[in-house]
Amino acid sequence: MLQNFMAVATTLHILAVIVWIGGMFFAHMALRPVVASLLEPALRLQLMAQVLGRFFLWVWIAVILLWVTGLWMILEYFGGMVNVRISIHIMLTFAIIMTLLYIYIFFMPFPKLKHALSTKDFNQAGKHLAKIRSLISFNLVLGLVTVVIATGGFYL
Repeated sequence: MLQNFMAVATTLHILAVIVWIGGMFFAHMALRPVVASLLEPALRLQLMAQVLGRFFLWVWIAVILLWVTGLWMILEYFGGMVNVRISIHIMLTFAIIMTLLYIYIFFMPFPKLKHALSTKDFNQAGKHLAKIRSLISFNLVLGLVTVVIATGGFYL
């Protein structure tokens, strides 16, 4: 029975990682450069704010799934932090940082971006989007490093 729960937890955990990190990778490496080259600033900012709004809903779901499944695996399957490899400790540390950065993005620059757009202050909106982009870039790097640790961590 525990193996069945582990299979479900692992699958949900990996799917949540794919949604969050894959979404950041797509937005940063594919969507943003194309949008920047094709659209005028006002339309580009509005498009990115709406895309982020939809993406952030999925990130909330992913974050919740990651924490629930990750903590369940650590506590129930592995028997606590004392029984896991150093790679799990590193992943948990990165998860804390990534989650806090996401929460900051969602509650600080993202509402400011939406407010600036509602008042048609495109200069301020651009500054807020640039802040979001830089934080997402950092989170993307942390996420990719975490994947490397997760997949290669067994061998550390």
